[in-house]
Amino acid sequence: MAEPMDYASAGVDIDLEGAAVASLIASLSASSRPAGTPGAPVDLPGGFGGLIEFGDSLLALATDGVGSKLQIASLLKQWGGVGIDCMAMNVNDLLCVGAEPIAFVDYVAVPKPDPEIHAALGASLAEACRLARVTLAGGETASLPGIVTELDLSGTALGYVKKGNAITGEHLESGDVLIGLPSSGVHSNGYSLVRRVMEHAGHQYTDNAPFNVASVGRSVMHFEGNDDSQFTLGEVFLNPTRIYCDPIVDLLKHAETTESEFALSDIRAICHVTGGGLSNLLRLHGSLGWHIGSPLAPHPEFEWLQEVGGVETREMYRTFNMGTGMILAVSKQHAETICAWLNERMIGTQVIGHVHDQGHKVTHAIEGVEFSHY
Repeated sequence: MAEPMDYASAGVDIDLEGAAVASLIASLSASSRPAGTPGAPVDLPGGFGGLIEFGDSLLALATDGVGSKLQIASLLKQWGGVGIDCMAMNVNDLLCVGAEPIAFVDYVAVPKPDPEIHAALGASLAEACRLARVTLAGGETASLPGIVTELDLSGTALGYVKKGNAITGEHLESGDVLIGLPSSGVHSNGYSLVRRVMEHAGHQYTDNAPFNVASVGRSVMHFEGNDDSQFTLGEVFLNPTRIYCDPIVDLLKHAETTESEFALSDIRAICHVTGGGLSNLLRLHGSLGWHIGSPLAPHPEFEWLQEVGGVETREMYRTFNMGTGMILAVSKQHAETICAWLNERMIGTQVIGHVHDQGHKVTHAIEGVEFSHY
C-alpha cells in the first residue's frame, strides 16, 4: 500500500517554514522606529497583519501572494480569479487586527511580458478591488528571465484602525465562543498537495469533477465560455479565495453604533484560516486553548482529495481550511446575536466551538485532529 500523502512530501514543510520565519523575525527585531513616532511598531500577537502608529490611528500592513495555485492558472490559461486570490490573502489578514483595508499594490514577476495575460490580471485585480472596497494605488511588473520561469503574483494591502479599536486577542477568556465563516473552496493554500494528488490520480484539470460541487455557503465560478452544467476540476480548484471585508468590516462598524446589541469589545479575536489550517488559532493567544466541537462541513473537494490521495485526516486539517475560511472569537453573552447578524450576510456561518483554559492547543470533534503548535 502506498504511503499516505502529506504536505511535506509534496514539497512544503510547514515546520521548516515556521522555523525559517522565526529566524527572520529574530534578525529583524532591532529594525524599528522609536515608540510614539509615526511608524513605530505596535506589539501584536498572531502576526496576521502588522500594526504601526500613525497619529490618532494605527496603520495595518500585510503582504502575501497567490502561491502555486498560479501553476494551475497558467496551465489552463485562466487568470480570472488570481487577482481576487492575491487581494484576499492580504486583506483577510488585515481584518484579523480589526483594520479596514483601504489600498493595495501588486507585484507581478514574469519571465516575459504578455499583454493578453496582463490584461486578464488587471481585470481580476479590478474586481478584487471592488469586492474588498479598496483603491489600487500602484504596482510593479518585473521581467526576470533566468530568475522566474513562470508568472508570480503578490501584493501588499494597507488598512487603518482607530487607536484603541485594534483587535489583539488581549481580552480573550475561557468560555468565549468561536464562530466559523465558510470558505469558497481551497482558497490559496495547500496547492502543492493538490497538484500532487491530481498527478497521482491521473486526472486532468479539464476533467469534470467526479463529485457534486454544491456546498452550503459557497458557489463555484464557471470559466468564461463554459456553459456546461457540470464543473471541471480546474474550475473547482481555481475558485477564487473568499474576501471577507463584507461582512467583517461592516460587523466592526455596526458594533460601534448605538443600534448594536453588542460592542466592539465583544469581538475578541479574528483568525484567518490559511497555511497551517486550524493551527492558526494558536497564534491568537499564548496560553488559551480552542475546541472545535461543531465544525462546518468540509467542501466536497476536500473529501475527494483525502480519499484519492490517501491523506490522513489530521494532515488535511493542518494543510487546508476544510471549509472554514475565517473564525471569530466572541463573548459568550452576545455570540448568538453576532452569529445571526453574520449569517444574514453570509449563509453557512455558525457557532463551531469555544475557547478554554485547559491547555494551549486546538482540539476537534474528530479524534486525532489536535495541534499544540503553529
